[in-house]
Amino acid sequence: MRKPVIFTDLDGTLLHPVTYSFEAAKPALKLIKEKTIPLVICSSKTRGEIEVWRERLDNVHPFISENGGGIFLPEGYFRNISSKGIIDCAEYNTIILGRPYKEIRKIFMAIRNRLNINARGFGDMDAKEIAILANMPLHEAELARQREFDEPFVFEEGETRTKDFLSAIEGKGLNWTQGIFYHILGGNDKGRAVRILKGFYEKEFVEIKTIGLGNNLNDLPFLKEVDVSVLVKNEDNTYDERVNLPNLIKADGIGPEGWNKEMLKLI
Repeated sequence: MRKPVIFTDLDGTLLHPVTYSFEAAKPALKLIKEKTIPLVICSSKTRGEIEVWRERLDNVHPFISENGGGIFLPEGYFRNISSKGIIDCAEYNTIILGRPYKEIRKIFMAIRNRLNINARGFGDMDAKEIAILANMPLHEAELARQREFDEPFVFEEGETRTKDFLSAIEGKGLNWTQGIFYHILGGNDKGRAVRILKGFYEKEFVEIKTIGLGNNLNDLPFLKEVDVSVLVKNEDNTYDERVNLPNLIKADGIGPEGWNKEMLKLI
């Protein structure tokens, strides 16, 4: 039998879009742990934020931060992988796919100034403002500011030239995506990171079956890379129409409710 490997987004997917609770997903999470199925977090959150959620979820598996900017492998997790391209970082073996945050931030500010467009990134905000915008506790907002690879940003109320700004990002050879916030990032995305991790799991287990769960446009790249892709409903009880794939499973439920239902069926 092929070994299942699950890749999941956090915000709005495994975590409820308003309360950030994963209570509704606990039955499936329990089953996944009982069957020792790898559950890989693939998020736009920073490394520090994900570490908090890994502890809450009792998760010991690799994770992907900041829209594929970094892949973090617990030391000794994989037995049969090359050390090429892997660096030691704290207790992880790390693969860096994103450009440094300082570079991303510099380009963001240059585009904003040149076009005179009202956009504000996390680098312009203190933790209190981020906490209010994202509806998160202050200590988690502090971790959200500790960017390594991408800059989340918002357009201020009344700004109409959003397409000009996004086109300018592309003109600089960078990528943008959208989850709760817009993000400007380097040549990385969640799909590239998942593709690399899939290769590691294939060396470990030979035959795997990958499942991916998301809710927004920034999840589309990695949902393209998995064998089974699942889209959960957003807070307004609708699906993100920009995520359109052949054989896409549309889960019946918002965030962790839909996540739980489909995981129990698939497992």
